[in-house]
Amino acid sequence: MNVIYIMWLRQFKRYIRSRSRIVGALGQPLLYLLALGYGFGQVYAQAGKGNYIQFLAPGIIAMSVLFTSMFNGIEMIWDRQFGFLKETMVAPVPRFSIMLGRVLGGATVATIQGLIVFVLSFAVGFRLHLANPVAYSFLAVVCMFLISMLFTTLGTAIASAITDFQGFQLIMGFVVMPTYFLSGAIFPLANLPIAMKIVTRIDPLTYGVDGLRGSLIHANQFHLGLDIGILTVLTLLLLAIASYLFSKIQI
Repeated sequence: MNVIYIMWLRQFKRYIRSRSRIVGALGQPLLYLLALGYGFGQVYAQAGKGNYIQFLAPGIIAMSVLFTSMFNGIEMIWDRQFGFLKETMVAPVPRFSIMLGRVLGGATVATIQGLIVFVLSFAVGFRLHLANPVAYSFLAVVCMFLISMLFTTLGTAIASAITDFQGFQLIMGFVVMPTYFLSGAIFPLANLPIAMKIVTRIDPLTYGVDGLRGSLIHANQFHLGLDIGILTVLTLLLLAIASYLFSKIQI
């Protein structure tokens, strides 16, 4: 437990000390909220779908969590190249504890980033449509944490299998953007062609976005329990895969 806490605390302190990282990670979500929210708002309203910012904001929160989670894997490559990972992995503790501490730290950071975007979304017009905002806001935080755990674990698994920044960035380009754009974060999933519908159902972020919409504005397509269940099962599966890959790292 001490190792898990130490690795978690290191990831958290690294985030707190990097003010430029915090500000930089907020730039893209705010740009999407303003540019897409107001740019396509009239088109969305004319199509009879209502307020686009209400629809878009949960997807942008999920985007912020996704990006922050996945790119935590880059830090592991950095630590490997500069020797810190070697110092921790030669300690007489299970490698799973080291990996779990890193994942929990990265997930905490990504969840905080999502909460910041959630608060900022109110400034551009987003509003909760809930009978019990406290309880459902808590469920939204649960969804954010599950998304962050899932994709931090995925980023860790990928970073465990490669050794250079170029390879990681290439894989991220084929994973992050398709995962985001096919999740229904910026467009409704109803009435899609069959092929697109299948792809969106395979995308794990689909259930994260749907869970956030269900928690925040009661506009989910699936049952909230199904969203949380799928995210939990996928996270546990990826933890097993990442643990195996992490244990095979050569130092």
